[in-house]
Amino acid sequence: MTPSAALQSDVFCLYLFIIIGTVCGAGILLAILALALKQNLKSLWPHYRSWLIMVVLGLACVFVGRWATILFFVVVAAQAFKEFAKATGLYRDWWYICAVYAGIIAVVVVCLVRDPVTGNPGWYDFFTGLPAYVVAALLIIPILRNRTEGQLQSIALSIVGFVYIGWMFGHLAFLANSRNAYGYLFYLVFAVEVNDAVDYYVGKFFGRHQLCSKVNPAKTWEGALAALAVSMAMPWILMFSFPHFGALQLLMVGGIVGVGGQLGDLSLSVIKQDLGVKDMGALIPGHGGVLDRVTSLIYTAPLFLHTARYFYGLY
Repeated sequence: MTPSAALQSDVFCLYLFIIIGTVCGAGILLAILALALKQNLKSLWPHYRSWLIMVVLGLACVFVGRWATILFFVVVAAQAFKEFAKATGLYRDWWYICAVYAGIIAVVVVCLVRDPVTGNPGWYDFFTGLPAYVVAALLIIPILRNRTEGQLQSIALSIVGFVYIGWMFGHLAFLANSRNAYGYLFYLVFAVEVNDAVDYYVGKFFGRHQLCSKVNPAKTWEGALAALAVSMAMPWILMFSFPHFGALQLLMVGGIVGVGGQLGDLSLSVIKQDLGVKDMGALIPGHGGVLDRVTSLIYTAPLFLHTARYFYGLY
């Protein structure tokens, strides 16, 4: 992944065209609704402006190359963990916070360095085993502090914070090491966002039956099924992203995004409902926090990476 490789990549150029076209089309649609139909869309414009900023940042990092892409995703993971730690109260205990941040830095390192055995970019074996080392380090903290009261809760929150956010989301960063990095990264992010959008808007305008009333009252069966149908079709529509995939793999990828994306959203809803908060942060106007925005990718990235690696390898 380099600027010259990006410009020579048909996949990168096609996605650049698709993403810019989608963003511009959405802006034109909002303008038509606001001006011609006199619709009150004040609440949607901050949402749209935030999308513009996120799209530009993401595209710029992928264009610059592998290092920038990995660092971008890991910075996103660090911010998402910060929101999680503040919402759960873990942020008050800097022993555990520093240990989890050290684990996230380790994710950066193993994504960036080369495998000492194979010479491939990214130390895959260490990456997959990293949670064991971080969990072991977290369990040592109360021993070093000679403290027992309240430590189980802090340990549990730290493990969830690192594994769920730092490591699972880190799979997206590790995809930058793949020989098909542009196809995998662009497809996964684009398909997950389309899945989320279809689920939200179909549920909002046509939803009648709640999917999980206590976990997320806004989610409906109509939105979930529509999102699943679109996600199952996306691998076939965007097959240029991974021309080496067979029919079975295309079906699996569709299911990973269609089902996994929604499970990722619901898993965060469980946490938010238990905490009694609407959003995990307020950094992104119209979206909430970073964690609110990336939760579907947290769930789908590991499933996608290991599926692709199992059938075709990453290099």
